[in-house]
Amino acid sequence: MTITTPKIAFIGAGSVVFTQGLLADLFAFPELKGAHIALHDIDAERLATAHGAARHIADRLTGASGTTPRITAHAERRAALEGADFVINIVQVGMRESTRTDFDIPARYGVRQTIADTLGVGGIFRALRTFPLLKSLGEDIAEVCPDAWLLNYTNPMAMNVQYLTRATGLTRVVGLCHSVYWTIRDLSDLLGVPHEEVTYRAAGVNHQAWVLRLEHQGSDLYPRLDALVAENPELRRRVRVDMYRRLGYYPTETSEHSSEYVPWYLHHDSEIERLRLPVGAYLGIVDENIAEYERTRDALACGAPLAVEGTMEYAPQIIHSITTGTPRTVYGNVPNHGLIDNLPSTGTVEVPCLVDALGVQPTRAGSLPAQCAALNRGYLSMNELVVRAALEDDPRSIRQAAMADPATAAALPVERIWDLCDDMVRAHADLLQPSLRTTLGH
Repeated sequence: MTITTPKIAFIGAGSVVFTQGLLADLFAFPELKGAHIALHDIDAERLATAHGAARHIADRLTGASGTTPRITAHAERRAALEGADFVINIVQVGMRESTRTDFDIPARYGVRQTIADTLGVGGIFRALRTFPLLKSLGEDIAEVCPDAWLLNYTNPMAMNVQYLTRATGLTRVVGLCHSVYWTIRDLSDLLGVPHEEVTYRAAGVNHQAWVLRLEHQGSDLYPRLDALVAENPELRRRVRVDMYRRLGYYPTETSEHSSEYVPWYLHHDSEIERLRLPVGAYLGIVDENIAEYERTRDALACGAPLAVEGTMEYAPQIIHSITTGTPRTVYGNVPNHGLIDNLPSTGTVEVPCLVDALGVQPTRAGSLPAQCAALNRGYLSMNELVVRAALEDDPRSIRQAAMADPATAAALPVERIWDLCDDMVRAHADLLQPSLRTTLGH
């Protein structure tokens, strides 16, 4: 199928700052300047702000070309999806209030979190309140745009992609995250090597993949990284560097993220100090995102110019490749159907994907180093229990997922884990599917 003027639906377009960056990336491609951009959000003010920002960006980046996009705003989701070729999901269910709950209640139990959007108690309940939206979105896509590619940015990425594919049967689903790209950019800068000259390969799971190869002009860059780490004590005060020193492969997510997926750091005051871990950091990010949204809204209201900057995200690159047939490689989160041999086949893995006119085609990574696979298997086991809770209407699986989570298990005895889950269920009950609103006690 040849797509000449793609329709791209943004679900959760009220995440205005992220929507702006994606649109700047899209309109940087001449072939996409005439696309139909369909914006949807359930918040009328945010939708109107996104619509105004999109028009501003289109005028700035496409006006001189003579080709301009069609931009529409829809309070009703199916209208935005009707006939779409691509669906970009950036919804955050519950917004700031739910995110604060994800931090505040675990903190009362002594569970420390930094980001709380992937694993741990925060990741579990972010997933559980997102699953109902994903199911209804998938059902709508199956009915009104069954050939569309669903490009998911909503966290927890691996759980959401696993649930989407199993609950809806959709096959054109890929989860997108910028962690691999920015890890390589950061390492290139650290090593003083031009990013465009670095070749690399990574694989694993989202926010806990591993840089398996890192080379410049055919030479392995890891020895240079080892030398830098050895001579710089401040580098050794980063979680991801500490993990690299002990595991032998550099992790593809920030230290704040990485600290939450293992039992070794957040439970220990000395490690928090040594590795400079900002407990509760994501709450500040959420507040800044809201402030940035308000600045955008107010700028539009008074006719002030907006910053229009690209973000190098994968979704626009995928859309361009499928639309034009231009081949490129991106990193995607997809079901592990034989892609990584020593990880569960039911899990979602992050691997290089070839993209061209045929779509997103994951490439096989083989087996991970045993020590890396060991951590990834624990991650995916917890994911499996959360997804099972929703698919099988089984509230016990929520508690079992929290028991299996490394950081939660390091902080609490099992009775307290169950109490914590009961409190989280009570707090988030209105956003959970009815079968999971039960409190179980010990």
